[in-house]
Amino acid sequence: MLPRIYDGSGSPAPERITLRAGKLTITYQAGMLCYIRFGNHEIVRGIYAAVRDHNWGTIPFTLSDVVIEQHDTSFVITFTSDHVQGDIHFAWRGTIIGTNESEITFLFYGEALTSFRHNRIGFCVLHPMDMAGKALTIEHTNSETEQGEFPRLIAPRQPYFDIRAITHEVIEGVQVAILMEGNTFEMEDQRNWTDASFKTYCTPLSLPYPAQIDAGTHISQKITVRLIGNAATVDVSEPAPTLHLGTPENLLPLIGLGTATHHEPLTTRQIAQLKRLRLDHIRVEVDFDAGWEQRLLNNWNEAQALSAHLLVVARLTPNEADYQLRELQRVWTANGMTERIMPLSAGEFTTSDSTWTAARTCFDNHTLSAGTDGYFTELNRNRPPQSAEITVYSVNPQVHAFDNATLIETLPVIGETVVSARHFSDGLIWVSPVTFKIRRNPAATAPEAPTSPGQLPPQVDPRQMSLFGAGWTMGAIASVSRVGAHSLTFYETTGWLGIMELESGSPLPELFPSIPGGVFPMYHIFADAGEMHPASVRAFTSSHPLRFSGLALQNNTKRRLLVANHTHERQTVTISGISGRWAMKSLDEYSAEFAMRDPEAYRDQPGTLIAADESGWHLDLFPYAVVRLDQDCSS
Repeated sequence: MLPRIYDGSGSPAPERITLRAGKLTITYQAGMLCYIRFGNHEIVRGIYAAVRDHNWGTIPFTLSDVVIEQHDTSFVITFTSDHVQGDIHFAWRGTIIGTNESEITFLFYGEALTSFRHNRIGFCVLHPMDMAGKALTIEHTNSETEQGEFPRLIAPRQPYFDIRAITHEVIEGVQVAILMEGNTFEMEDQRNWTDASFKTYCTPLSLPYPAQIDAGTHISQKITVRLIGNAATVDVSEPAPTLHLGTPENLLPLIGLGTATHHEPLTTRQIAQLKRLRLDHIRVEVDFDAGWEQRLLNNWNEAQALSAHLLVVARLTPNEADYQLRELQRVWTANGMTERIMPLSAGEFTTSDSTWTAARTCFDNHTLSAGTDGYFTELNRNRPPQSAEITVYSVNPQVHAFDNATLIETLPVIGETVVSARHFSDGLIWVSPVTFKIRRNPAATAPEAPTSPGQLPPQVDPRQMSLFGAGWTMGAIASVSRVGAHSLTFYETTGWLGIMELESGSPLPELFPSIPGGVFPMYHIFADAGEMHPASVRAFTSSHPLRFSGLALQNNTKRRLLVANHTHERQTVTISGISGRWAMKSLDEYSAEFAMRDPEAYRDQPGTLIAADESGWHLDLFPYAVVRLDQDCSS
């Protein structure tokens, strides 16, 4: 097996401990509480404490002195969390108490060991996104109460301020009350950043930030979660692991890739391998710096070699926008380009009316898109021109948290952003680009520190070349397909931000251990989708979407099912709603190296024939594997 092929880390999955507090079930992981449930009802997605620097970066931490006293229906956990990076050093003592009375108390007592600038220190409470549309009661710091509901569509700004407590119903006769002490809290809709939660956090954003904290300053906070009322019965049954195949829902979006930011031209072999993906487009960013015209022509020639279109993101300079647009038009016309353009001006969160008008004047007969190069939240807060034919925004799953489980949680939210975008945009929805990590930070208040020698750049994630990356990519395509987005742009073509490695290999093979000249496992996800275009997407419902999910495609000749295991554990999943003979192929720890070194030969291999009866098919999934099932439907 290739080293670190599972998720790029080479480390075992973090330990998760299941605890009980009366009628509540809780998962503890590395100083955080997550998935607090009453029976099968999730009432809190997570409670944790964070230290955020002047650019909203989350400071990494080390736990020590961890003691867990666990009983049948109660527990006590104590630990020390040490946050160190650059000039920042903050440490806090955590105590978590779960009682037989279905109450959880989380205590935070910390001290700044150096003086530094910060944007946030303290607790965050995550409410699951399934609460959308459900009623709640807010108690403010002055003891007044407010009735409301968790937002249905993604709220562009904070729905509630000045919070001391939140109460909402779990089931009839049972409520949960969450009390927050030690600071003033407010709520934001984290679906803006593709987090699967509403977050109630401390330190209001109305206060100036970054703020200085001096060495020796102490901070104490407390969160209390209390179950109120009784229920005659509580459903605690565990549904069988099942994927159910349903009816067609939408068309598979058009899929493309971004050009590589390392600017190395595609080789003949890379062009041949990319052509197998049947890409719709290549995304090109034009900054109008030295050499931009030649790079654009090179990208145009590569796109033509791939039989793909271009999406050109024109990064315009204030006071020079008209000139830059005319120069782009000159190159456009001289080379017969008939492609799509998204104009963006420096200092604009989204395409403004004035930028849009200037671009429309120069490119009257071309398809223009409007939107943002930042998060969906920038689009949600700064709506683009209504007349735009296409609305564009980017997503990534690592704005607030970075572990595997949280990344999988983001998958259904990507589709939710499309649903919300439709409510303020008359154009087609184009999610571009989708990347694993932040490409540039729109919320930064100062320049980012340079990358230390021997470290990966902040945009690079080793999961790019892993089986986990392939499964996450499949889930992202499925999420957006089910709600009818028009187009998707992913990653880059080559390099450690792409879907295949350079012939020269990884610049840091000890941290990003790819195969020189090989493809990444996610390459085969794009090939599986591209081979089916044009295709309809069928409903494919998972009983445990955080553990496994699927993508179901159908065209005039073939049905294709992709099933991804999103965990480090082997799983058996029943696929219901299928019958007949299928050809099965697995991309897993045993086949990954062959699939990466010789993708053509791997794809040309026939699958193993299986026969599914009316009860479906019991599918054995290796850790982080993606299994493909094909059925001929041409006759």
